Formats: sequence, structure tokens, C-alpha cells
Amino acid sequence: MDSPRRTMDSPRTPSALSSPEAKIGHRVEDLWDVQEPQLSPSEKLNSCFESIPVSSFPPAPPSQEIEISSDASLADAVEALSKNKIFSAPVRNVNAPADASWIDRYIGIIEFAGISVWLLHQSEEAARHMNGSGADASMGGCYFESLTSSKFYGKTKVQDIAGSFRWAPFLALQKEDSFLTMLLLLSKYRMKSLPVVDLGEGKIENIITQSAVVHMLAECVDLLWFENWGSKKLCELGLPVMKKDRLVKAVEEEPVLNVFQLMRRRRIGGIPIVDVSGQKVVGNISIRDVQYLLTAPETYKNYRSITAKNFLAAVRNYLEEHQEASPLLRSVITCKTVDTLKDIILKLDSEKIHRIYVVNEERNLEGVITLRDIISKLVHEPHGYFGDFFDGVVPLPANSRV
Repeated sequence: MDSPRRTMDSPRTPSALSSPEAKIGHRVEDLWDVQEPQLSPSEKLNSCFESIPVSSFPPAPPSQEIEISSDASLADAVEALSKNKIFSAPVRNVNAPADASWIDRYIGIIEFAGISVWLLHQSEEAARHMNGSGADASMGGCYFESLTSSKFYGKTKVQDIAGSFRWAPFLALQKEDSFLTMLLLLSKYRMKSLPVVDLGEGKIENIITQSAVVHMLAECVDLLWFENWGSKKLCELGLPVMKKDRLVKAVEEEPVLNVFQLMRRRRIGGIPIVDVSGQKVVGNISIRDVQYLLTAPETYKNYRSITAKNFLAAVRNYLEEHQEASPLLRSVITCKTVDTLKDIILKLDSEKIHRIYVVNEERNLEGVITLRDIISKLVHEPHGYFGDFFDGVVPLPANSRV
């Protein structure tokens, strides 16, 4: 039986047919065909992914191979991340002995957003101190600008802010580990990215992200196993998992500072911005967007008073002036529960976004679907798969979703 074809509005290009991600899809297809007939489709997928080692995953771009020294200053870390156009990097422990194992050689993964949120917190502390001393509150905007050029910023080390927002533990895969292990860690166990280490050399060989996995899935459209899974509607799969009554959101007239503080407090990576009715989603602010409080003058000068609505407008203006590509330049991406999983995967991949908002026929907000939600519907954790490995090892905050 021939596998279904892509629709005319999403043609498969010759390059996609031979892409490394598509080759993995064909490998899954070959394994799918020889599975025991009594297995359910879900069990078949689990078995297929358990048979493929993570060493088969396409390598990340060279720019993502950088490491940050634990004694690097925040200024140096931000410069390295910005220069390579990446949002996070593993932190190498400079105090580890030369013969240290990989688990002692790295202390975690630092994100650009984590540094930005930490700086935001410092500026708020300074503003609070000045207010207590009778200083004008408007000094906060000036302080935020001066903070990044201060000796304090240049001397503070990456290791000094360990434990700040979204500082992730260094949990790595070995090359022999399976795709199933990798997919479970990126979904159920909430890892955003996973380094792959070579035990022999004790170094990182690859970094696999949620976005890379969703891109791989997008390259597998048309294959029988994918169509069997991806043709299901969101409502049939119990999506969205995060319904509107549990969704953290912010009104567009709310100060954007409150939005970032809310993300920091709830330890979440993105918040929908709704209109005054609280029903219609009009935008999305990600924790990564906090960087524009450091780089866009029209926002950091008024960062304590600018609203979420005006922040989004100012950032779009800034991006257009600097000719930078960003999902923020587009209107918020939405979907409906009758859309298929394939529809959502192609949208997330083509738009390079991490979440998509679910709306009803009246375009009222119904929930959110993240990259993690997509991956979680691909595989399930067999009983006792990880044993008691995660008991007390990886913190899983109740409100952590992205």
C-alpha cells in the first residue's frame, strides 16, 4: 500500500526527501513494517524508537557546539551566545580535574533568558533601594541601561547566578541511548535540550532540542507511520493538555514588567497576551523576549511602565529597523481542536515557534500546545523504564509547562 501524499499546499521538495531527518523517518518506516501485528500503533512506535540510537540524530549546527566556562563573566557569556545566535550553551566547570568524567566536567546549561531575567531582577532591586532612599522611580530605566555596561555586569561570573531562572541541570545522553529515551526526556521530563556525550572522549558530540525533534517530524510527513499518527485530530488526542482555566495569561494593557515577573515567578517560558475581554489572544510574549528590554532603547528606557501591547509594537518596530527575522514580526499563530497533529507540526516548524494557541469558532482562547505536548503524544513511558533514577534528581515544578 502506498503511503498518502502531501497536499498541494505543502509540497515535498527533493532536498527534503534526502534530508538526514527524512532518512530517520524511513528507518522508522522500515522498523514499523516488521513489528509484531498484535502491537498497537503506540507500542509499535515505542519499539521503533527504542531500536534507533541517538547517535543517528543529525548533528546540530557548528554554532551550537560552543561551551561557556563557569568563570566567564555574564558579559562574555552574552557576547558568545549573541555572536553564535544561540539561546543556551552548556557550562564547563573550570575547576574540574583534567581526568574528570563528563558528569563532573559540566555544571549545567545556561540560557540567555536566564541572564536577562537575572539582570532584570537586579535592576528591580536597585530601583526598590533607590525608592526607599527617596530617589525618583524613573531612575530605574537609566539604571537598566547602565547595569549592562557596569563593572558589576562584567565581573559577575556565570557560576555566580547558578540557580537563577531556568538554569537547567546537565543531564546528558550517551551515543548508545535510544530515541525513546531522548523523546521521553524532552517531553515527560521537561528537558528543553539534551547534550549527547562521547564517554570515551568525555565531550559533547551533539545537542538535541525540542525544535530539532519537531523539525524531524515535519520531514517525515507522507510516511505511513507518520500519517497513521499525525492524521489524528487534536481533540482525539486530548490536546490541548493545558486548558484555558489553567492557562497563565496577561491582559495587553498590563505593564510588560509584570508579565516577565509572572513568568519568573511561575517558571514558565511564555504567556499569551489577551485583549481587555480576557478572551481573544492578541499576542505572545516569551521569556526570550526579555532580551529586548536590554537592546531596544524605546523599551528599556520605559521598561517599568510600558504595557505588553506597546512592548510588542516597539519590539516589532525595532526588528523591522534592524532587519531581523523573528516570529514576533507576525501575528499570533492559532489553531483549532479539529486540526490534525500534522497541521500543528508543520506550523510550529515553518514558523519556528515553540507554542501555538488553540481558539474556538469565536476565536476565543481555549488552550495552548507546546513542542513538548507534541513529542509527548509520540511515545509513552514503559512501566519502570527509568526505575527510580529521577526520584529527587530533576525538579519538576507543578506549573512548569515549557
